[in-house]
This record gives sequence, C-alpha cells and structure tokens, in this order.
Amino acid sequence: MTTTTPTSPVGASRGPSSRPLGKPFGGSRLTSRGVANAVVLIAALYTMLPALWLLLASTKNADALFGSDIFSLGDFSFARNLSDLFSMDGGLYGEWYVNSLLYAVVGALTGSLISVAAGYAFDKYEFRHKEKFFGLVLTGVMVPPTVLALPLYLVASEIGMVNTFWSVFVPVLFNPFGVYLARLLSSGYVPNEVLEASRVDGAGELQTYVRVSLRMLGPGFVTVFLFQLTAIWNNFFLPMVMLSDQHLYPLSLGLYTWNSAATVSPEYYPLVVIGSLLAVVPLIVAFVLLQRYWKSGLTAGSVK
Repeated sequence: MTTTTPTSPVGASRGPSSRPLGKPFGGSRLTSRGVANAVVLIAALYTMLPALWLLLASTKNADALFGSDIFSLGDFSFARNLSDLFSMDGGLYGEWYVNSLLYAVVGALTGSLISVAAGYAFDKYEFRHKEKFFGLVLTGVMVPPTVLALPLYLVASEIGMVNTFWSVFVPVLFNPFGVYLARLLSSGYVPNEVLEASRVDGAGELQTYVRVSLRMLGPGFVTVFLFQLTAIWNNFFLPMVMLSDQHLYPLSLGLYTWNSAATVSPEYYPLVVIGSLLAVVPLIVAFVLLQRYWKSGLTAGSVK
C-alpha cells in the first residue's frame, strides 16, 4: 500500500507560530527605541526647564529679572541676592528653613517609624477585624489632606494648640499611605520563616521586630521616609490654616507671604526666586543620598 503525504499549496499563508521571533507585528515604529528615547528626553526637558529658569533667575536683581533675557548671565547678583535673603526681615528666611527641617525631617522620621510599625503589624499579626481596620486606612488614603485641615484646626483650637509648633507637627506623623506601603514592603522583605526562627530562639515580639524585622525593612523604611519627607516639606495648606506667627512658618508658607508682598514691594521678587531655589536643595540631597535604598524598596516583592 502506497501512502502519500499531503503538501501545502504554494503561496499558502503561514500560521502565527511561523513568524520570526523578535519582530513586532507590522514593524510599528511607535515601539522603537528611538521614539521611546525621544519621549523620555521631552519629559526630562519639560521637568528640568523650570529648574533651569529658577537657577538662572536667582542670579539677577529685580530690574534684570523682568528687563532682560532670562538666559543671559549679565547683571550677576547671586551673592548679593543670597546676602539679602538671609538679612531680610531680621533673618526670617533662616528661621523658616530651620522650621521646615524640623517639620519635615523629624516629622518624616517619626512618622515613618509609626507607619512601618503599623504596616508590619497588619502584615504579620492576626487580630479581630484586621481587614476592616485596614479598610479604614485605605479610606484615609483617598481623603485629600486639604479636606482634613479645617477639622484639624477645630480640634487644635479646642485643646489650645493653634499657632504652635505642635499644631503642624503632630498631624503629619500619621500617614495612611505610609501604612499601606509599609504593609506591602513588609510582605516582600520579611519572610515568616525568619520570624518563626527568632521566636524559637526565645526572642520576644518587640525584640524580634527591632533586631530582625526592622533591619530587613531598611530599604522599605527609606522609601516611606522619602515619600513622607516630600509631602511634609511641600505642605502648605495646613500651616496656613494653623499658624499666624511668622516665626513658626515653614518655607512654603513664608515664601508665599513674600511673593504676596512683592506686588507692593518688588524687591521681594529676587528673594522669592533664590529662596525657592534653596528650598529644593534638601529634597535633592535626600534623594541622591538614599536613592539606592529607595529603588530597592520600590521593587520589594516584585519577584518571587
């Protein structure tokens, strides 16, 4: 008996599996590396141009700021502007800077410890209504901080905390998003097997958390810290509602008052510009020094 093997007709179309690997359908240029790099470059320029304007504008006096090309380097007055900045109004800018460092750095450090501890507890412990309580935390994430400013003011007014350092410092210690993020980071960084081994060795829960879990949560702690540092440093509405004493102002509120006064006294304009330039320095330093931990914290748990 003779068998014949069927053959495909000439010119028949191939199935999807016969397509050479590595070639996109249609050869779309939208997915090419060149277009992707161009998009990234445009986004970088869009982000950096305001910073470049701020840097160049800080070198000009009030007349040159509005009467010359911003990209020119004539009438260089950076040193004079810097001297006037720290001497204006009896050195208020220096006080605002110190206040912002206290609000942001100390507040972010303390708040991050609270957020990481709460997120760790939600991840590693079982207790009644745990998910319901965590649902309340997620609800807090969805509430804008500006909505809470007036209720916080009424509470602070009842207990006599309005126009004090604590009226701005205490509310920023509790960050629902930090708790949510800390729970995710805890599940990615702290294996349950390590906790069980620590308990078998006789360590208590607090000792296990401080000596084992908190060390493993280092990158996650830095991630929460940077997010909270940025939020507190840029906080504006809460200090505006709570404070009336200029000596307690953070930089954001202090520069706003100077900018409002510049409509009547134009000599404030160069000070607002160079003051805004110096105001971004701590954030840049923090992200540069801690970016290694921040990047690893953002990718925690992404690979199992």
